[in-house]
Amino acid sequence: MTHIHSKFFSESDREKISLAVKEVERQTSGEIVPYMVDRSDWYEVAEWRAGVICGMIPLATFGALRSFTVAWLPFGVFEISLVTMSAVILGALAAHFIPAVERLFAGADLMERRVRQRAGEAFLSEEVFATRDRTGVLIFLSLLEHRVVVLGDSGINSKVARAEWDGIITLVVDAIKARKPADGLIAAIRRCGALLEQEGVAKRKDDTDELSDNLRTGTTPKP
Repeated sequence: MTHIHSKFFSESDREKISLAVKEVERQTSGEIVPYMVDRSDWYEVAEWRAGVICGMIPLATFGALRSFTVAWLPFGVFEISLVTMSAVILGALAAHFIPAVERLFAGADLMERRVRQRAGEAFLSEEVFATRDRTGVLIFLSLLEHRVVVLGDSGINSKVARAEWDGIITLVVDAIKARKPADGLIAAIRRCGALLEQEGVAKRKDDTDELSDNLRTGTTPKP
């Protein structure tokens, strides 16, 4: 199956992103790690919710017609059960195959938790913490959920206010909405560099490139 992220950024975009990271890291000892996944969870609960709610609609409709009207319905228990089960299956399939439906039934709170959890996993797996002065920054994109998380290591978080990270997130989100995701990510990388310089995370003479400059991509295994 072709991953969404394989089409989200072109090869040219990826090269520009890598060059932006190199450019920033020439000015500061911070390490910027852009990372992207198709999704942060498979949200099976969305399929169950969609199926149950879609199944309740015809069931409630039949019940209301029988209880509150004198309309004659040429349906017995078998037909009503068949329609209800069909609605359940269609709802579950819609949540499985249509991202907008999956997001709707997964819910904003659950998606927020899962994306932050997946960003934390990426922070560890990519060893963003493994820098001499703990000055790594992860810019994490989760495409299905339309969410961006920025995580700074302890050497940076102690100096940068949360509002500054939120501003970087807004840069990426607004660019994605404008269908310019590469421009947004590059702007975010440069803004991270400016923040690091502003907060005195200066380039040292003996600094080395401790982490890869490339855009990383990951997958979320099915449970």
